[in-house]
Amino acid sequence: MRPIHPTAGTDPVLFGAKLRASRLAQGLTIEQLAQAAGLTKGFVSRIERDDTMPSVPTLVQLCQALSLPVGALFEEPDVQLIELAHAPHINMGGTGADERLVTPRSEQRVQVLRSSLSPRASGGAKLYTVNCEVESIHVISGEVELVFADRRTALSTGDTLTFPGRTPHTWETQEAGAEVMWILAPAAWSGSN
Repeated sequence: MRPIHPTAGTDPVLFGAKLRASRLAQGLTIEQLAQAAGLTKGFVSRIERDDTMPSVPTLVQLCQALSLPVGALFEEPDVQLIELAHAPHINMGGTGADERLVTPRSEQRVQVLRSSLSPRASGGAKLYTVNCEVESIHVISGEVELVFADRRTALSTGDTLTFPGRTPHTWETQEAGAEVMWILAPAAWSGSN
């Protein structure tokens, strides 16, 4: 068997945006990070813009100042594609709704549902709640009306309504029906893929 000699990739390694995001998440200015890492503010700024590549010791200093494992800057993001045609059908109750889960079942931070609502579709005659902190509905096309205990809110194409997830509500469409996205945070339920 012949030995294989791997070659280095030619694409530049870009991690400045991850470094910047970590700094901002901790509420640090460039100056504060530079001071903690023993570097100049301008040099840290150039690293964050991927204008320069720091040495390994400098990179370790920056990561230590941010309490960040060095490897975290090089990890690939967990990206999962759900094609609408393959999104699982779900049943949230009501009538006249073809609903699909368009985020992974295992995702716990947020849940997005795509609903095709027939003419005169409804979430049901009784108000219901969803077990999440925040619920948003975005109308892709058509019109839908959200019904709360004390008011009704009409939404048209392009409108988005956000409210506490445990607020009793229901919804209904008129003759045109609607296409909507429901965003629930955190996810109301999760399971394995």
